[in-house]
Amino acid sequence: MQQDTFISHLIELRQRLMRTLLALLGAFVVLFAWPGGAAIYDLLAAPLMQALPEGTKMIATGVVTPFLVPVKVTALVAFLLVLPYLLWEAWAFVAPGLYEHEKKLALPIVVASTLLFLLGVAFCYYFVFGTVFRFINEFAPKSITPAPDIEAYFSFVITMFLAFGVTFEVPIVVVLLARFGVVSVARLRDARPYVVVGAFVVAAIVTPPDVLSQFMLAVPMCLLYEAGLILARFVAPRPAAAAESDYPASGN
Repeated sequence: MQQDTFISHLIELRQRLMRTLLALLGAFVVLFAWPGGAAIYDLLAAPLMQALPEGTKMIATGVVTPFLVPVKVTALVAFLLVLPYLLWEAWAFVAPGLYEHEKKLALPIVVASTLLFLLGVAFCYYFVFGTVFRFINEFAPKSITPAPDIEAYFSFVITMFLAFGVTFEVPIVVVLLARFGVVSVARLRDARPYVVVGAFVVAAIVTPPDVLSQFMLAVPMCLLYEAGLILARFVAPRPAAAAESDYPASGN
């Protein structure tokens, strides 16, 4: 009986994975047909091109790079579009095994995590890229002609998107730590100095070696940590409830 249940779970998991892959493939085909990989890459490169001197163009050093990089960019955009559906499939798979109170917490966490990750990516694209590229271009020697490589730029974009997307998940981590009693809200408040130092260390590792981009990652991380502390006050277990769970009343 248990073996049949296990096999049925595997079959359900395979079906959900296949639906997710088909959704990703469908989004990729539609985007590649219109507006096309080249147009999507041009949109991705717009913050850099606007910061560079007029007439500057990017270069491609590989033979097939002008084709492969737009394909990778299209796949990235398709993944971001399908991400809510992917998380919904994951939620639908694990939800039947959760208790009712766990479902009430898990669904908002899934939705909030998705929105915060996409918000981090949007913040990076619309605000960070333009500011950082203008800053770098102003400090570049006038005797050089910038010619960024499209593959290097794509790798840079992926790194920055992941950095800011994960950074914007900080409130979720703080809320979960407080909700499950791993760390009390008071201790999380006391950890502020260490969080600030850690934020700048992480920013120095994952961002380009300029002070501006490091500040633009570290400062939101600290602010999001504060937002997580505010939310944690409403979801953290009360001391009385924690005491009751640790010392259950004995029967008469």
